[in-house]
Amino acid sequence: MKRCFFLLSIVASTYCFAQQKFQPKGSTILQTVDGDLDGDKIPEKVIIYNTKDTGELGEVREIQILKKINNQWTILEKSTNAILDSESGGIMGDPYSGTSIEKGILIINHFGGSSWKWAYTDKYRYQNGHFELIGHTSSSGRPGDYIKEVDFNLSTGQINFRNDVDNTKEYGPSQKETYIKKGIKINLQNRNDKSVKIILPKTKEEIFI
Repeated sequence: MKRCFFLLSIVASTYCFAQQKFQPKGSTILQTVDGDLDGDKIPEKVIIYNTKDTGELGEVREIQILKKINNQWTILEKSTNAILDSESGGIMGDPYSGTSIEKGILIINHFGGSSWKWAYTDKYRYQNGHFELIGHTSSSGRPGDYIKEVDFNLSTGQINFRNDVDNTKEYGPSQKETYIKKGIKINLQNRNDKSVKIILPKTKEEIFI
């Protein structure tokens, strides 16, 4: 029992040292997540910070992915572009709704709005030396009027779009479309540098990634 407690204390102190070493000055921790992200069966540590820096819409967030190499923590990747600022959710406030790791995929969720709501999920895979966006799903609209949903597989290029309309008198009939758009490269570093606009040829719907 004492040996187990000793080992746990070593692990905890090692992690705390790594956290203090890389934590941005003046920041606070929003969330931490453990999981294998590079396929070596050794968990990485993902830490999301609320920094002291101010962006266009509140405090800037930073995500860090730490990897242990030769018993030393190092930053595998970090970015201030993948997570929205603290006041980007409109009336609903903070848009950040959590990060998780599932089957080696890094998943980041956001939502916001008021009576008109929006939400999106980004999925990243570690490949080609960094975390690339491989999947993006989003929804937007207002119940009773319409709800638009987008499912974009960036690996295959397939976009599935649907618009379920309740208020057809004002917004027309429901629509859906499948379209292939290959070659879009987005990663943790450039995620929100600028939005990517795609115009679907059939519905003429504008999709922003």
